[in-house]
Amino acid sequence: MPASLPGETNANNRTANPSAGQPVTFDLLSGPKGSPNDKDTTGNASTGALATGIGYGPEVVLGLLPLYQTNPAAINRQGFTDDYTPGVSTVTGAASTDSRYMYIGGGRSKTSGSPSYSNPAGVAGINYYTAGFGIGAAGSGGSRDAGAGPAFTGFAIKMVTATGTVANGAAIEAGWTNRAGVSLAVNQSSFGSSTAASAAVA
Repeated sequence: MPASLPGETNANNRTANPSAGQPVTFDLLSGPKGSPNDKDTTGNASTGALATGIGYGPEVVLGLLPLYQTNPAAINRQGFTDDYTPGVSTVTGAASTDSRYMYIGGGRSKTSGSPSYSNPAGVAGINYYTAGFGIGAAGSGGSRDAGAGPAFTGFAIKMVTATGTVANGAAIEAGWTNRAGVSLAVNQSSFGSSTAASAAVA
């Protein structure tokens, strides 16, 4: 089933587009309602759970540290990376061209070669996702579902830093909204929620 938001109504979580309640993170391929892995071929609901990325989410709020008086250094010292997009970025913060950092084995396979892997006939090879993968978030006013199919997408998150006071629901940086559930102070960093829908899964 699609990801549920603690504190939202059961009706909104099941059949509508929830945004209230505590922030949650989810796999973009299973969390949004109607997404590719939302249910199996018999109609049974999936968990909407993460494949990776536990510990990352909008409620993470970081500040400057003594001796680490730049935001990137302080963020790094606290175990995160500035401008990091979970499930998409490499450890340097650059965007990956496929899903190898999101899923073990790339997330899907096929019985013949794929763009970066050659395998014997009959042996499953890697078939990476190239778009629409990553970790999304909803809650504290942020919608779970970015719209109806056939795309069935959500909203990704990224580590961004406030240059002034930022209320919940306001922009931390251009394109990334504060969904921490609290106001951020200058030089505090958090995983902002994208204002743009994730790409269609491919």
